[in-house]
Amino acid sequence: MGQKVSSLLKGSRIKTGENQKVSQTESPVNNTEDSDDYLANPSGPCCLKGTLHKGEARGRWEAIAGVETYISEPPQGKANGHVLLYFPDVWGMFPNGFLIMDGFADAGYLVLGLDYFRGDPVWKHRKNRHDHSDPTFDYEAWKREHTTFADEAVPRWVDEVKSCHGNGGKTKFACVGYCFGAPYVCDELAKDTVAAGAFAHPAFLKERHFENLKKPLFLSCSEVDHTFDVQSRCRALDIMQAGNKVFHYQLFSGVEHGFALRGDPDDPYQRWVKEQSLEQIVKWFDFWLSEKTG
Repeated sequence: MGQKVSSLLKGSRIKTGENQKVSQTESPVNNTEDSDDYLANPSGPCCLKGTLHKGEARGRWEAIAGVETYISEPPQGKANGHVLLYFPDVWGMFPNGFLIMDGFADAGYLVLGLDYFRGDPVWKHRKNRHDHSDPTFDYEAWKREHTTFADEAVPRWVDEVKSCHGNGGKTKFACVGYCFGAPYVCDELAKDTVAAGAFAHPAFLKERHFENLKKPLFLSCSEVDHTFDVQSRCRALDIMQAGNKVFHYQLFSGVEHGFALRGDPDDPYQRWVKEQSLEQIVKWFDFWLSEKTG
């Protein structure tokens, strides 16, 4: 049996406290990685901006394929029989992510999110892009270490989840990823593991991620995004249109990278945008996992 969530990472229940603004400004991506062949660049300074949300998470923890996994179940009487795989951003397993996963569960999905940062999310080292309280922290080395692990862990984790929850092939799966989690969504959409996928404010995406799509993709994007800028978004759309891919492109003006997960809920527009992103992704999944679409 999984343990109830008891702290930011584990425990019986989580209260996140008051909304806390983490940073107020954003700068272009500036890292040492060669990003010439990226459409959505590796996570950068813009990924360190955000607001911690208040609320109470209800999920539990369980080790799956050796990776700690947050599991949020739909309320009694609301289960639709489908499973949603959640791939977190660089903030990892934190209050906002728990609440988003619980939101998908409220819509009827059994939600499973893996902690591929293994208890070492970026916020433990840098609270915002101006935070240099840990002079030994190397953001680029941190990304390399955790990307290497995630690249290896995600496929076996997905296989184990499908083995445990696949119900002999009768259960339908979807996947969603934020920022760092976007390439893992596209990887699954290039196979036959899920029926549909979605990402918001993505990072680490190359042209092949769009060229190899076999299943429907929902893109939830912001007007201002130094990681996935307008030229890159247009190129991604061109690739998908040329390849006759099935996709839906959602673009919000007036918000920045992180809007779907780390926006300021005290700002009415930012709160509405976050809620609309979640709501439309749910509707996307509801359609593609319905009986009518097979």
